[in-house]
Amino acid sequence: MRQALVMVSGGLDSTTVCHMLVREGVDVHPVFFDYGQHCAETEWGKVLSVLPPTSLPPERLDISDIFRGSPSRMIVEADLWNERITDDDLYIPYRTMLFFSVAAARAQTLKIMNVYSGFINSNHAKEIDCSAAFMNGLEELSKDVGAVRFHSPLREMSKTDVVRLALELDVPIGRTFSCQACSSFPCGACPNCVERLNALAEAGIT
Repeated sequence: MRQALVMVSGGLDSTTVCHMLVREGVDVHPVFFDYGQHCAETEWGKVLSVLPPTSLPPERLDISDIFRGSPSRMIVEADLWNERITDDDLYIPYRTMLFFSVAAARAQTLKIMNVYSGFINSNHAKEIDCSAAFMNGLEELSKDVGAVRFHSPLREMSKTDVVRLALELDVPIGRTFSCQACSSFPCGACPNCVERLNALAEAGIT
């Protein structure tokens, strides 16, 4: 059976990739990164509840020391009742590069040659490291480093496309979690929440 290490967050995109690969008969090894995000426990709980039952048990890797002291509001949770949060406050430079590097190193250790992510071609103004161009550059940069290869099968899709694919795959969309600003419930106002709500509406889910 083919094997794949999949970076998971409990969000719609990575969960959809897991369900897609399982449907294709791939042996999925989910990996979750605790990078010190304030919603780590919520995300981990979602990971445990939304993955396909036939995937391997998810592995949780603690890399939180890397971003210790970061002022990002993805690390330090804001008081949404009293503080205004902008896109700039939520961006963490190098986070995506770190994820792919750690995932590749872990995959190499496990003798898994394919690393998958749920990254899409994001429209978020500051998330330049979630673009198709960035993913293409990352693949070019890493091709001579080792045997592990990166795959982002949703990167040319819109969020609405992902919602429609998730529906086809019977992904438990309602149990996924993607909020950047609040650790306990979707705030409805951060870039991830807005993109998700718009996609659900465009896909006819109300």
